[in-house]
Amino acid sequence: QVKLLTEGQRSQQREWPCWFSVLCWQLLLLLFTVSVSFYTFIHVLSSKPSSSGVYIKSDTCPKCEEGWELHGGKCYYFSTRDSSWYQSRDDCRRGGGDLVKIDSREEQSFLEVRVRQKMNKDDDSFWIGLTDSKEEGKWLWVDDSPLNTSLAFWSGTQPNNYPYVPEGEDCVMMEMKRGADDLKCWNDVPCIISLKSICEKLVSTGRV
Repeated sequence: QVKLLTEGQRSQQREWPCWFSVLCWQLLLLLFTVSVSFYTFIHVLSSKPSSSGVYIKSDTCPKCEEGWELHGGKCYYFSTRDSSWYQSRDDCRRGGGDLVKIDSREEQSFLEVRVRQKMNKDDDSFWIGLTDSKEEGKWLWVDDSPLNTSLAFWSGTQPNNYPYVPEGEDCVMMEMKRGADDLKCWNDVPCIISLKSICEKLVSTGRV
Protein backbone atom coordinates (compact mmCIF):
# COMPACT_ATOMS: atom_id res chain seq x y z
CA GLN A 1 0.00 0.00 0.00
CA VAL A 2 2.82 2.34 0.78
CA LYS A 3 4.31 1.62 -2.66
CA LEU A 4 1.00 2.22 -4.46
CA LEU A 5 0.46 5.42 -2.53
CA THR A 6 3.92 6.63 -3.46
CA GLU A 7 3.29 5.94 -7.16
CA GLY A 8 -0.02 7.76 -6.95
CA GLN A 9 1.63 10.72 -5.38
CA ARG A 10 4.26 10.72 -8.10
CA SER A 11 1.55 10.50 -10.76
CA GLN A 12 -0.21 13.52 -9.26
CA GLN A 13 3.08 15.40 -9.28
CA ARG A 14 3.45 14.71 -13.04
CA GLU A 15 -0.01 16.06 -13.90
CA TRP A 16 -0.03 19.54 -15.49
CA PRO A 17 -2.27 22.22 -14.08
CA CYS A 18 -5.53 22.68 -15.98
CA TRP A 19 -4.77 26.28 -16.91
CA PHE A 20 -1.47 25.26 -18.51
CA SER A 21 -3.17 22.73 -20.81
CA VAL A 22 -5.68 25.35 -21.94
CA LEU A 23 -2.85 27.77 -22.67
CA CYS A 24 -1.05 25.15 -24.79
CA TRP A 25 -4.18 24.51 -26.86
CA GLN A 26 -4.68 28.23 -27.39
CA LEU A 27 -1.08 28.63 -28.59
CA LEU A 28 -1.47 25.70 -31.02
CA LEU A 29 -4.68 27.20 -32.38
CA LEU A 30 -2.98 30.58 -32.83
CA LEU A 31 -0.04 28.97 -34.63
CA PHE A 32 -2.40 27.12 -36.98
CA THR A 33 -4.31 30.33 -37.77
CA VAL A 34 -1.09 32.25 -38.53
CA SER A 35 0.17 29.44 -40.78
CA VAL A 36 -3.04 29.37 -42.83
CA SER A 37 -3.02 33.16 -43.20
CA PHE A 38 0.62 33.16 -44.33
CA TYR A 39 -0.03 30.41 -46.90
CA THR A 40 -3.00 32.34 -48.29
CA PHE A 41 -0.91 35.52 -48.57
CA ILE A 42 1.91 33.74 -50.44
CA HIS A 43 -0.63 32.06 -52.74
CA VAL A 44 -2.13 35.44 -53.69
CA LEU A 45 1.31 36.95 -54.36
CA SER A 46 2.18 34.08 -56.72
CA SER A 47 -1.06 34.50 -58.64
CA LYS A 48 -2.22 37.11 -61.11
CA PRO A 49 -5.71 38.21 -62.14
CA SER A 50 -7.24 37.05 -65.38
CA SER A 51 -9.28 39.32 -67.63
CA SER A 52 -12.34 38.47 -65.52
CA GLY A 53 -10.61 39.65 -62.36
CA VAL A 54 -10.26 36.13 -60.95
CA TYR A 55 -6.84 35.27 -59.59
CA ILE A 56 -5.19 32.32 -61.31
CA LYS A 57 -1.99 30.71 -60.10
CA SER A 58 1.00 31.55 -62.31
CA ASP A 59 3.92 29.17 -62.77
CA THR A 60 7.04 31.35 -62.57
CA CYS A 61 9.58 28.55 -62.92
CA PRO A 62 11.82 29.22 -65.96
CA LYS A 63 11.26 26.67 -68.67
CA CYS A 64 11.95 25.92 -72.32
CA GLU A 65 9.87 24.03 -74.83
CA GLU A 66 10.72 20.44 -75.64
CA GLY A 67 13.90 20.24 -77.70
CA TRP A 68 15.22 23.60 -76.43
CA GLU A 69 17.97 23.90 -73.81
CA LEU A 70 17.85 26.29 -70.86
CA HIS A 71 20.95 28.33 -70.03
CA GLY A 72 21.38 31.75 -68.41
CA GLY A 73 17.75 32.81 -68.75
CA LYS A 74 17.57 31.91 -72.44
CA CYS A 75 16.46 28.91 -74.47
CA TYR A 76 18.67 27.47 -77.20
CA TYR A 77 17.83 25.13 -80.04
CA PHE A 78 20.64 23.37 -81.89
CA SER A 79 19.22 22.52 -85.29
CA THR A 80 20.93 19.67 -87.12
CA ARG A 81 19.06 20.48 -90.33
CA ASP A 82 21.39 21.85 -93.00
CA SER A 83 20.13 25.05 -94.62
CA SER A 84 21.29 28.52 -95.70
CA TRP A 85 21.75 31.34 -93.21
CA TYR A 86 18.52 32.99 -94.35
CA GLN A 87 16.50 29.78 -94.24
CA SER A 88 17.93 28.94 -90.83
CA ARG A 89 16.89 32.34 -89.57
CA ASP A 90 13.35 31.85 -90.89
CA ASP A 91 13.19 28.50 -89.09
CA CYS A 92 14.30 30.13 -85.83
CA ARG A 93 11.67 32.86 -86.19
CA ARG A 94 8.94 30.29 -86.75
CA GLY A 95 9.95 28.81 -83.41
CA GLY A 96 9.56 32.18 -81.68
CA GLY A 97 13.24 33.12 -81.61
CA ASP A 98 16.07 34.09 -83.94
CA LEU A 99 19.59 33.03 -84.76
CA VAL A 100 21.71 33.32 -81.63
CA LYS A 101 23.26 36.61 -80.56
CA ILE A 102 26.29 36.11 -78.30
CA ASP A 103 26.46 38.70 -75.51
CA SER A 104 29.24 37.39 -73.26
CA ARG A 105 32.31 35.21 -73.07
CA GLU A 106 30.40 32.86 -70.79
CA GLU A 107 27.70 32.42 -73.42
CA GLN A 108 30.34 31.79 -76.12
CA SER A 109 31.95 29.19 -73.87
CA PHE A 110 28.64 27.40 -73.33
CA LEU A 111 27.84 27.40 -77.06
CA GLU A 112 31.35 26.33 -78.10
CA VAL A 113 31.13 23.25 -75.88
CA ARG A 114 27.58 22.35 -76.91
CA VAL A 115 28.35 22.81 -80.62
CA ARG A 116 31.32 20.44 -80.40
CA GLN A 117 29.09 17.90 -78.67
CA LYS A 118 26.52 18.23 -81.46
CA MET A 119 29.04 17.85 -84.29
CA ASN A 120 29.09 14.46 -86.02
CA LYS A 121 31.95 15.30 -88.39
CA ASP A 122 35.06 17.47 -88.18
CA ASP A 123 33.67 19.87 -90.79
CA ASP A 124 30.26 20.32 -89.14
CA SER A 125 29.41 23.99 -88.53
CA PHE A 126 26.56 26.02 -87.02
CA TRP A 127 25.16 29.38 -88.13
CA ILE A 128 25.00 32.22 -85.60
CA GLY A 129 23.10 35.50 -85.99
CA LEU A 130 25.98 37.69 -87.20
CA THR A 131 26.29 39.17 -90.71
CA ASP A 132 27.80 42.07 -92.69
CA SER A 133 25.40 41.64 -95.62
CA LYS A 134 24.14 45.22 -95.29
CA GLU A 135 27.60 46.81 -95.44
CA GLU A 136 30.89 45.00 -95.99
CA GLY A 137 32.97 44.92 -92.83
CA LYS A 138 30.18 46.25 -90.61
CA TRP A 139 29.17 43.24 -88.55
CA LEU A 140 25.65 43.33 -87.12
CA TRP A 141 23.66 40.90 -85.06
CA VAL A 142 20.16 39.91 -86.14
CA ASP A 143 18.71 42.63 -83.89
CA ASP A 144 20.83 45.20 -85.81
CA SER A 145 23.13 45.84 -82.85
CA PRO A 146 26.83 46.14 -83.80
CA LEU A 147 29.35 43.50 -82.85
CA ASN A 148 31.29 44.38 -79.70
CA THR A 149 34.89 43.84 -80.81
CA SER A 150 35.87 42.83 -77.27
CA LEU A 151 33.43 39.95 -77.60
CA ALA A 152 34.48 38.80 -81.06
CA PHE A 153 35.72 35.23 -81.35
CA TRP A 154 37.16 35.08 -84.86
CA SER A 155 39.28 32.07 -85.74
CA GLY A 156 42.82 32.79 -86.99
CA THR A 157 42.80 35.47 -89.71
CA GLN A 158 39.01 35.58 -89.98
CA PRO A 159 37.00 37.38 -91.18
CA ASN A 160 38.73 37.46 -94.54
CA ASN A 161 35.85 37.75 -97.06
CA TYR A 162 37.70 35.36 -99.35
CA PRO A 163 38.08 37.30 -102.63
CA TYR A 164 37.54 34.33 -104.95
CA VAL A 165 33.98 33.72 -103.72
CA PRO A 166 31.63 35.64 -106.09
CA GLU A 167 28.79 35.96 -103.58
CA GLY A 168 31.12 37.07 -100.81
CA GLU A 169 31.38 35.79 -97.24
CA ASP A 170 28.79 37.75 -95.32
CA CYS A 171 27.51 35.32 -92.67
CA VAL A 172 29.16 33.75 -89.63
CA MET A 173 29.36 30.17 -88.45
CA MET A 174 30.87 28.36 -85.45
CA GLU A 175 33.17 25.44 -86.22
CA MET A 176 36.13 23.36 -84.89
CA LYS A 177 35.02 20.03 -83.45
CA ARG A 178 38.54 19.48 -82.08
CA GLY A 179 38.17 22.53 -79.84
CA ALA A 180 38.92 26.23 -80.32
CA ASP A 181 41.93 28.18 -79.06
CA ASP A 182 40.58 30.69 -76.52
CA LEU A 183 37.01 30.02 -77.78
CA LYS A 184 37.88 31.54 -81.18
CA CYS A 185 35.83 29.50 -83.63
CA TRP A 186 33.99 32.04 -85.82
CA ASN A 187 34.42 32.04 -89.57
CA ASP A 188 32.79 34.17 -92.27
CA VAL A 189 31.40 32.15 -95.18
CA PRO A 190 28.84 32.60 -98.00
CA CYS A 191 25.31 32.88 -96.61
CA ILE A 192 23.96 30.48 -99.22
CA ILE A 193 25.81 27.36 -98.11
CA SER A 194 23.90 24.78 -96.04
CA LEU A 195 24.88 24.42 -92.40
CA LYS A 196 23.34 23.57 -89.06
CA SER A 197 22.24 26.45 -86.82
CA ILE A 198 21.68 27.76 -83.29
CA CYS A 199 18.37 29.43 -82.41
CA GLU A 200 17.80 31.51 -79.28
CA LYS A 201 14.85 33.02 -77.44
CA LEU A 202 14.02 34.33 -74.00
CA VAL A 203 12.99 31.80 -71.40
CA SER A 204 9.29 31.30 -70.72
CA THR A 205 7.93 31.68 -67.19
CA GLY A 206 4.77 29.68 -67.69
CA ARG A 207 1.36 30.33 -69.15
CA VAL A 208 -1.91 31.45 -67.56
